[in-house]
Amino acid sequence: MEYIDSSNIKTDCIFCHYAADDKDEENLILARGNSSYVIMNRYPYSVGHLLIAPYRHTASLPSLSDEEKLEIFTLSQKSVSILQKIMNTDGFNIGMNLGRVAGAGIDTHLHLHIVPRWNGDINFMSVTAETKVLPEALSVTYRKILDKWETWSIS
Repeated sequence: MEYIDSSNIKTDCIFCHYAADDKDEENLILARGNSSYVIMNRYPYSVGHLLIAPYRHTASLPSLSDEEKLEIFTLSQKSVSILQKIMNTDGFNIGMNLGRVAGAGIDTHLHLHIVPRWNGDINFMSVTAETKVLPEALSVTYRKILDKWETWSIS
């Protein structure tokens, strides 16, 4: 809630706020396309949890333009490729929670989750202590991904 209720957010939508801001590193934005961008999740399910959102404020999947759909998928493809290489992932959960009833924490601006997974990565901490254990600081993960982003080509 600290993230969502932050007093420095000038709009009701954090995705619109960060997209309009010029502090990419502070906001953990990894890449900007023509119609969408890649940002790290500040409260990730696992190390390297990324979000891809269109710049345009919409909660409707059918309203996405062809350009937005293509760019979101292209950015997700590049994100997965980089995360596989630098984090030696065993798999990914990729998806959208559309609407509050579907589990969307922010239901007014659609976004795609890319969650890296490893064999044996689920443990008791999230269930018994309502705590997630992340073995790496967000700033370290951000730098690792950003360092690869500019030079990486999908093969």
